[in-house]
Amino acid sequence: MSLSDLPILYSFRRCPYAMRARLAIAVSGTACQLREVVLRDKPESLLQASPKGTVPVVVTTDGKVIAESLDIMRWALTRNDPGRWLQPEQGDASEMLALIGYNDSDFKRDLDRYKYPDRHTHQDDFTDAADYAARYRVSAAQWLLELDARLAKHGYLMGSRPCLADMAIAPFVRQFAQVDRDWFDAQPWPALSAWLVDWLASPLLARIMHKYPAWTPESELVRFPPQE
Repeated sequence: MSLSDLPILYSFRRCPYAMRARLAIAVSGTACQLREVVLRDKPESLLQASPKGTVPVVVTTDGKVIAESLDIMRWALTRNDPGRWLQPEQGDASEMLALIGYNDSDFKRDLDRYKYPDRHTHQDDFTDAADYAARYRVSAAQWLLELDARLAKHGYLMGSRPCLADMAIAPFVRQFAQVDRDWFDAQPWPALSAWLVDWLASPLLARIMHKYPAWTPESELVRFPPQE
């Protein structure tokens, strides 16, 4: 199959939603035509496919548009799931999705307000951005401590091997840690820190974080994942 016949993946390298979609696509071996997006200058073809203009977006070979990262993960893993990410070793799919759901709602809210306090202080009638960020860092940390307790038992969130929850949540923990890495590393969550360090050093992450130039209609076609 030629590159032009592959599903199209619109992505942005550092976006945690796009990262988790690329993780699932790469591990499944699902070949796509990558279109790396510059968020301040979104291509018209992306906006036509998904008017909300967020990434990731997959346009399948039959024209179906998948515009939610978790749906893209499941689309790829349903095709091929060699690590059994969709089948947690312990618990069940509903528990796994509940963890991801909290990450995508409450934790993401706290993360955004911790990382970008100036964007949100007016919404909650705060005048001091530093105090505002500290408030939401404390809130986010409570959940990270719960993750640490889970990880201390088996090494991964739902057993002794990674599952969808690990790969869907890790990019957001990475983003949280990067806000103030010294503070993060000083916290009492050794299992969480070890889990994050292992994931950051993984060959899979290195594979999906390769830098590509921004796509334009004149660009050469790029295959994702890159062939090993």
